[in-house]
Amino acid sequence: AVAALDNGLARTPPMGWLHWERFLCGTDCASDSRRCVSERLFAEMADRMAAEGWRDAGYEFLCIDDCWMAPTRDERGRLRADPERFPGGIRQLADYVHSKGLKLGIYSDVGTKTCSGFPGSYDHYDLDAQTFASWGVDLLKFDGCSSSSLELLAEGYRRMSLALNRTGRSIVYSCEWPFYLRPVQQPNYTEIKQYCNQWRNFYDVYDSWNSIKSILDWTALHQDSIVKIAGPGGWNDPDMARSVIRRTVFLSQLVIGNFGLSWDQSVTQMAMWAIMAAPLFMSNDLRRISPEAKCLLQNKEVIAINQDPLGKQGYQILKYQNFELWERPLSGRAYAVAVLNQQEIGGPQNFTFSLTFLGNGLACNPACSVRQVLPASRDWGVYSWTSSLSAEVNPTGTVLLKV
Repeated sequence: AVAALDNGLARTPPMGWLHWERFLCGTDCASDSRRCVSERLFAEMADRMAAEGWRDAGYEFLCIDDCWMAPTRDERGRLRADPERFPGGIRQLADYVHSKGLKLGIYSDVGTKTCSGFPGSYDHYDLDAQTFASWGVDLLKFDGCSSSSLELLAEGYRRMSLALNRTGRSIVYSCEWPFYLRPVQQPNYTEIKQYCNQWRNFYDVYDSWNSIKSILDWTALHQDSIVKIAGPGGWNDPDMARSVIRRTVFLSQLVIGNFGLSWDQSVTQMAMWAIMAAPLFMSNDLRRISPEAKCLLQNKEVIAINQDPLGKQGYQILKYQNFELWERPLSGRAYAVAVLNQQEIGGPQNFTFSLTFLGNGLACNPACSVRQVLPASRDWGVYSWTSSLSAEVNPTGTVLLKV
């Protein structure tokens, strides 16, 4: 296994909430104070995370994305929060978030400007790392816009990693490095894992089934190069395109509880993000989330699969017509198994497969118990090694099992 960034962090995929997909670059607080990127928004989300079970379910990071900054640095060259939207500053917000038992994430960029045109960290890596540490920041998402060459991009990602470590504060480091390399060259994941705790592979996530489907297709297509690199301390962050023009996003966002996914598609995203050992960062409005979406996002059995301490990423083992079969090795010689129905027309369909498919034939040898986790929790009983399982799966839905 490749050694991960040695800062002792992200032993399991990080979990939390972030503003981007739901709240975008909202800076006009005068016309809509409840939806602009401001300290009020983050304080209200922190309150909900602490009071309504999110923190206790494992969602510990509250993350600020792009558009938090003032348009210019201060007289000493330091980044600063927009004084109207963050009148108390980031340090005060971090103290409030910490008082709720949560951790604060923040955003910057390896280049001269962020993707939304705010000041980037180029030529200020040490100063910005020290600033974030002095504010009590716990996670940095480092974007890759406005870098003039791939060499400067790579150098910037390395330098910020070292600068964060020199602060002496534990700060999870989330990189966009491979995403910005891919159009030109194959990323060196061995090197990236030595500098980053998680890394984004693909375009921005969108509140739509097409977006989720494209993530899964891309991941399956590239699984031979990305699955083996994931593990404690370093994680693949699947992401998906919102547009080809605007390319800033924070992490692989769970868009459950928004507007674009059906119930079955929401189940699919939750199940497959658990299979892929993906960071679980919600981007939704916790003040208005439905009870059903809340129950799905807080499902302890699914989260336990995502957070499994063995830290192996799952992969597709079979594709037949509209069905896909995925597995993920878990601790205790168990496996998580997902049966995904990609068909978008008609009704539920049955998919039958032999247990000998799983774990190179070892997952159920000589016998195993099978439990369904999603879309509803129930025991399927005990099966022998040569048995077959049959799952009825709704269109664009997934049945998640633990074997």
